[in-house]
Amino acid sequence: MAQATPIAAEPRHGSGKGAARAVRRAGRVPAVIYGNKQDSVLVSLDPVELHRQLRGPGFFSRVFEVDVEGTKHRVLARDLQLDPVTDRPLHVDFMRFSATTRVNVEVQVIFENEEESPGLKKGGVLNVVSHTIELICRPDSMPESITVDLTGLDIGDTVHISDVTLPPEVELTITDRDFTIATIVAPTLMTAEEEEEAEAEEGAEEEAAAEAEGESEGEAEGE
Repeated sequence: MAQATPIAAEPRHGSGKGAARAVRRAGRVPAVIYGNKQDSVLVSLDPVELHRQLRGPGFFSRVFEVDVEGTKHRVLARDLQLDPVTDRPLHVDFMRFSATTRVNVEVQVIFENEEESPGLKKGGVLNVVSHTIELICRPDSMPESITVDLTGLDIGDTVHISDVTLPPEVELTITDRDFTIATIVAPTLMTAEEEEEAEAEEGAEEEAAAEAEGESEGEAEGE
C-alpha cells in the first residue's frame, strides 16, 4: 500500500459560492471530499500547508490522508482551482477510492546519475522529450515519479519507454508505440555567421560603455 501524505482539514458548513467566499475571507481554502458511494464532506484547508503540498512533487499523483476531526479519508486530489491573477488556491476536490479503483495519472520523470553519462561529460545536452508519463494504476500502487538512469549513455543515445521498468500493477496508457523519453544530443555549435553577430554585439556594447565613460569624465572636468 502506498504511503499516504497526511493533511489536516476542518469541517465547513454551507455550500455554494457564498459559503466558499466566506471560508476564503476567514483565511482558509474550501475543499470537498467525495466518491466511493459515500456522502460528500465539505472541509477547509490551511493555505500554508496546502502551499507546502503544492510545492512538492506530484500533487495529483499522491495519496492523501485527510484528517477531519479524527476521521481519516484516503483520497486523491482530482481538481485544483486557482485565482487567474494571483494563482492563489481557491478550491480543491478530493476523491475517495476503493480497492478496485483504477485511475489515469501523469507521473513526473526524474533523471539520475548524470555524472555517470559519458555523453554529458563530453558536453552533450540532455534533451527531455517527455517530462511526464501517463499511467493507469490503483491509487495505492501509484508511484510519485518514474526514474531514468543515465549511467553509460553517450551522445546519440536515446531512452525509450521500453528502457524503463515500471512498478508492479502499473500500466502505460500509450501501448501502441515505444515513445522517446529523452536523448543525449551534441552541444549546439554556433555558425560562423552567428559568431560574427555575437562579436559585433560585444564590440558595440564595449564601444557604448567607453563612450559613456568618456562623457562621465567630461562632465566631471566641466565641474
